[in-house]
Amino acid sequence: MIDDASAKAASGTAKHTGKHVIEQVMARGASMMRDNNALDVAAREAEPERASVFSADINYGPITELLKDNSINDILISGTDTIYIERNGILEPSDYRFSSIEEVDALAHSILASLGRKIDDRRPLVDARLPDGSRVNIIMPPMAIDGTAISIRKFPDRRVALDAMAERGMITPEMRAFLEACGKYRLNVLISGGTGAGKTTMLNALSQSISPKERIITIEDSAELRLYQPHVVRLESKRPQREGDRAEEVTIRDLVINALRMRPDRIIVGEVRGPEAFDMMQAMNTGHEGSMTTLHANTPRDALARLENMIGMGQNLTQKFIRQQMTSAVNLIIQINRFKDGTRRITHISEIIGMEHDVITMQDLFVFKATGEDADGKIQGRFEWCNIVPRHKDLTAVMYQCGLLKAMR
Repeated sequence: MIDDASAKAASGTAKHTGKHVIEQVMARGASMMRDNNALDVAAREAEPERASVFSADINYGPITELLKDNSINDILISGTDTIYIERNGILEPSDYRFSSIEEVDALAHSILASLGRKIDDRRPLVDARLPDGSRVNIIMPPMAIDGTAISIRKFPDRRVALDAMAERGMITPEMRAFLEACGKYRLNVLISGGTGAGKTTMLNALSQSISPKERIITIEDSAELRLYQPHVVRLESKRPQREGDRAEEVTIRDLVINALRMRPDRIIVGEVRGPEAFDMMQAMNTGHEGSMTTLHANTPRDALARLENMIGMGQNLTQKFIRQQMTSAVNLIIQINRFKDGTRRITHISEIIGMEHDVITMQDLFVFKATGEDADGKIQGRFEWCNIVPRHKDLTAVMYQCGLLKAMR
């Protein structure tokens, strides 16, 4: 967008190269915002009815009430005596119990049978998706030494918007405006965080700022993303039903490669865990700006190290080449952490600048600085803009739009 305006300025059709470029960018950004506002209204009015987590053929036993409780995020079953739940980011034991290990095993087999899956001694672990989108992981003896373990990550009732995140204190209003603009301006974003930190929630929130005119391909192991744009193609990987039968397996990497042939405007991968990271970087570098993905890491620098390791899996590539690809592909890293009090916050929004010798350089644009705990053990702190002008030209325009930078002259 800025390139077009800059070209006109250079040819003499624009009188003021700096300020005029920004004005043109902002005019186009306003148009994009109107498109997205219309999309948001339509999504709220026509939000699809969600399938029920319950199946008439399954007796859920003691976890029935836990599945109905919308305040619970995770249900964790370990044998007969231990059922833990996660509520508001905090793990706590529930008052419910199974009467016998046979009851736990029966529930595991019933859930999988309703999904057309099975578990046995040859392959005593299964990942699956329930009808409402909730994820379930089941592992049985001999791998689970103390008895069958069932982990259910419940699918949220409704999508969480950036506005709601600001209201909950996960971000500031300025950060909200900045992140919304990043989605509109098609920046390539990597979301980093630990397990349960809220990476998928953030990915869902960012996706709401994508124009309804774009064709989006989503790729996941277990479909959790909820996009309401009219032109979305959802892809899900497929694991082999029988041990050793790799012919029927379809990996995330297979889907990323296939998505490149489907004429996407953007590709959104729920999470990169392996060599598909290389193909994701290729997509970001070859005309699919605005693509997004997540990975597990504790800091933005750790995220780069993990991404580098994944790109190198099975690839005969030099370290310098891998880092050059990463630098060209990723514009922004959003780090989201869950604190010990259960709260989730964005702790860093960092820009990838380039390379200095063989080292990838980055700079923090926003950070959260913890200052201590209150009497109830709640983490206290403050969000800060680092008073840094981004190097990336679109990021500069984004921060100008958010009121964080004065008009360029």
